[in-house]
Amino acid sequence: MPPSPLKPDQIFRNFSQEMSPEPTGVKPKLKKLKGIRAVLFDVYGTLFQSAAGEISIAVEDKKTDREGLVRESLEAAGFHLQDDVTPIAELFHDTIRAEQDIRREQGTDYPEVDIVGVWEDLIGQLEAYEVIRGKATRSRLELLAIHYEARVNPVYPMPGVLDAIESVLDKGASLGIVSNAQKFTPQLFETFFDDSVHDLGFEEILCIWSYEHGQAKPGTGLYEIAAERLQALDGITPKEVLYIGNDRRNDVWPAAKLGYKTGLFAGDKRSLRLREKDKDLEGVEPDVILTELEQVAECL
Repeated sequence: MPPSPLKPDQIFRNFSQEMSPEPTGVKPKLKKLKGIRAVLFDVYGTLFQSAAGEISIAVEDKKTDREGLVRESLEAAGFHLQDDVTPIAELFHDTIRAEQDIRREQGTDYPEVDIVGVWEDLIGQLEAYEVIRGKATRSRLELLAIHYEARVNPVYPMPGVLDAIESVLDKGASLGIVSNAQKFTPQLFETFFDDSVHDLGFEEILCIWSYEHGQAKPGTGLYEIAAERLQALDGITPKEVLYIGNDRRNDVWPAAKLGYKTGLFAGDKRSLRLREKDKDLEGVEPDVILTELEQVAECL
């Protein structure tokens, strides 16, 4: 009798190990921001340390054995491979790019895919080539996505996450997330904190995950959705919102375009993205720079 499949939290824990942030050499720039009624965070590289620096779908690290990890993930999810020569990792990334191209043609500048759907498409291709055996149920595909992400991009909570969350709530501000993410991303909170993202204090209506909307940062679309929901929630305007992320292009630039106050999280060298050579970012500076998450209390 085959062993019972691992649960999502078990998969993440099996491939995660305690990490410590790597110093960035950046000095904090802190000041009181008046009138802040909501704080929104990025996830990868901000609330969670990330080996890849961001969600793996945004990274193609040529140093990583993607082929081996794809095959290992497929086997771990209960699929059986019939050869060892088909370039499955290449097909996987080609499928992602093809879906992104379709959405660009439909008018989305920064398209996002549903990675579970990508895996489903890939399995269909491999079945047509008679490379794979195994039933592609939705639950198995979701576990496959987690198996691969956990292997390619191990994560661990950033120091001070819970203190930062508590300090925002203590100030009476609403709490939310705007992140490039996939369906498994909220599971990270349950895995490491034993609470759902909503039980931790994040407003459900203010958790904006890119895969649900078919668009990603640095486009402004996710921030526009957040602004509409903030207005509907309690009449909160962008100038009353502090958005905190680790990337000047993905986080500071689009949020500032819509009038949000912005905080650059510069607490981990692996994930800090200053992008100093990006000409689009000339003159784009955050309102505050945090080197520890707990410093958010000093900005409210």
